[in-house]
Amino acid sequence: MCGIAGLVTADPEARIAAMLKVIEHRGRDDEGVWTSAAINGGAQRVCFGHRRLSIIDTSSAGHQPMLSQDGRLAVMLNGEIYNYRELREQLNGKGHSFHTQSDTEVLLAAWLEWGEEALNRLNGMFAFALWDERERTLFLVRDRVGIKPLYYAHFQKPDREGGPSSLVFASEIKSILASGLIKAELDNEALHQFLTFLWAPDPNTLFRGIKTVPPGHLLTLRDNELKVRQWWDTSFDQIEEGRSEAWWQEQVLETLDRVVKLEMVADVPLGSFLSGGIDSSSIVAMMKRHSNGRPVETYTIGIAAEDLRYDIIPDDVEWARRVNQQLETDYHEIMLQPQVTELLPQLVYHMDEPAIDMAIPSYLVSRAARESMRVMLSGMGGDEVFAGYPRQLAMKIAGAFDPVPQMLRRPLMKTISQVLPGGLPGKLTGPLRNAKKFARSAALDFEDRYLGYETYFTDEAKQRLYAEDMREATRDLDAYAQHRAYFSRVKNAAPLNQLLYVDLKTFLPCLNLMTTDKTSMAANLEVRVPFLNLEMLELAARMPPGLKLHGLKRKYILKKAAEKLLPREIVWRKKAGFGAPIRSWLRGPLQPMVEDLLSAETVKRRGLFRPEEVRRLIDANLSGREDFNLQVFQLLNLELWQRQFIDR
Repeated sequence: MCGIAGLVTADPEARIAAMLKVIEHRGRDDEGVWTSAAINGGAQRVCFGHRRLSIIDTSSAGHQPMLSQDGRLAVMLNGEIYNYRELREQLNGKGHSFHTQSDTEVLLAAWLEWGEEALNRLNGMFAFALWDERERTLFLVRDRVGIKPLYYAHFQKPDREGGPSSLVFASEIKSILASGLIKAELDNEALHQFLTFLWAPDPNTLFRGIKTVPPGHLLTLRDNELKVRQWWDTSFDQIEEGRSEAWWQEQVLETLDRVVKLEMVADVPLGSFLSGGIDSSSIVAMMKRHSNGRPVETYTIGIAAEDLRYDIIPDDVEWARRVNQQLETDYHEIMLQPQVTELLPQLVYHMDEPAIDMAIPSYLVSRAARESMRVMLSGMGGDEVFAGYPRQLAMKIAGAFDPVPQMLRRPLMKTISQVLPGGLPGKLTGPLRNAKKFARSAALDFEDRYLGYETYFTDEAKQRLYAEDMREATRDLDAYAQHRAYFSRVKNAAPLNQLLYVDLKTFLPCLNLMTTDKTSMAANLEVRVPFLNLEMLELAARMPPGLKLHGLKRKYILKKAAEKLLPREIVWRKKAGFGAPIRSWLRGPLQPMVEDLLSAETVKRRGLFRPEEVRRLIDANLSGREDFNLQVFQLLNLELWQRQFIDR
């Protein structure tokens, strides 16, 4: 696990040190820089910079950037290639020799042997940069589902029209900004998307001119020409019908056992997060099989009772304790009691974007685990692979109303939505919140219904929120365009698989995985996600959708399989989301910050939003008439982000 940064420009060595300095937290064990010979007529060179957190082959032999033995290739890798030992044996048989025990050297040999086709042989989480001296080509590659981040900016300076363009890339946006080659400016389209979802879909970022290499994509730069293409995609074309439920249960257990064992490969201490939910508990149960009799070290974060007074999230601690008793782990429990007004600006800096609620517990539990661990396994991805989100169930329930003519359905659902309050004075309730959101979207068509469940500011709400200039700037923008494009790719798949595909391309990498990477790496900790291992993704893609969402039971086949690992009350417990008690904090320690950073004067000076509409949202939320907690938290963090990066 590491941080990478690089440039293709004139005099790159003058910039790389500053780029590496701001991502030092991603790897404090080592630093390396490599620069190519002159390219593009002698004006430019390729420069790689690497910060290392040693996980596999912790010796100096694993130093990066790493060169192939013939000097043709240079590479730097962020992440892990889990099947590197298997690939090493294959490459040995083809005449390749190795001088280290690192997966990076295996990646070099694999590229020499198979070229770009090597990507299809890799099982891992990775973002890497590779320079091919013979082909004079730069490759930037991101793993299949975007577990590891990779950003870039490609531009041509105005005073050099017709000359070679420059490229700068890194694991984090702040590193790109540190190059001095691009100025931090707000991207209006990304803001329009961010307000809709709480995040902007790939390849957009809130910074104008800075993009992501999308998950499963490959960027090439050759002869001043930049291309981005997809190298991997999931498919639901090979659904295996006719298999028994018992057979699928066994396949799930065997695959989970295999991928957990594979992802436990490390030369440093390794443990697991434990929420007490089905995903993390199943992973810990499998880890116990492969820990040679040693207790698995687990970490749980709980929420103080006073912080749950106004909130709708349950506390996981009691369930985590039960799993610990069942599996006899080396259990560590941390209570969520942060100095939130001090922590939020720090998290915004590390995230490169406004922090969402889950960033707070994710960072704090990562920081606690890092005191003794370097690698942690996480249950992230189980909901996306096996259909565990309430909105997926809501889509199925809402589908029952489809036979009702729209001329009757829409007015009925609109009336229900308007009658239901967002909460009750003093206590916001989950059922009320979810019922209101369900009614607001249930009358819509299939795609719009699902997009409605993921929406926080509707187009109408944004028009009320925007100041005149912002309203004009976003008039022709469609925040849902990327989602609709993904829906169109799988329009012939089963409805549930369409939802899983869109989440795999948007919600998972852009929110969950990005937050997990940034918060864990801020603590200098590597997090691995077995449910997103290639083998598990391929198994789930072949599975009939009715085994994922069975009747009203989410993650059905995973839970049935897990009954062989865990007590039934743990397997079938009510799902608990992973987040912070922001409803309580917005009425407590964060309220002065809200009044300051979202005051009428501040909002007017910023010029993006109408102060009176921001005030209406704050007041309606505090009164309990509406549940605008995430929206207010979103606006608060957006102002913190602008102060951190735009205002500097």
